[in-house]
Amino acid sequence: MDKGYEKERFESISIKTSVVKKFRQFSRQISKSQSMTLLLMLEFFEDNGISPGENLGPKMQTLEELIKKRINGVIAILRDIEKSQTKPTVAMMESLFKEAEPKKKPLILEKNAAGKKEKIRFRETESTRFTTEGRAKR
Repeated sequence: MDKGYEKERFESISIKTSVVKKFRQFSRQISKSQSMTLLLMLEFFEDNGISPGENLGPKMQTLEELIKKRINGVIAILRDIEKSQTKPTVAMMESLFKEAEPKKKPLILEKNAAGKKEKIRFRETESTRFTTEGRAKR
């Protein structure tokens, strides 16, 4: 007996013989009574919001395989972009920045022997002057 439906009475409906045979075979395949099979089918259609006349398209397994293939394709494209575009561009940018770095110029030591305390000033030949504390004036 079907659990929860023991006290309900049976009703009859008229179904064509070929459909009844197919339905009974399906009921045996899923190991349910005919009433429970029909109830499961109705609940499935209601829960998923589909009608029996709609085509669900390819099976889930084929969809999963298709999605995996496309994801692998996207990964391959991204790796190719990384190898052919990103890494060479980064290497070129690094080489440009290495060449563009200003060369360190030697500091010239200058002494003022004007009578007062000896002050030592550091200066670069072309750019920034430094004070006695060693900080650049801006």
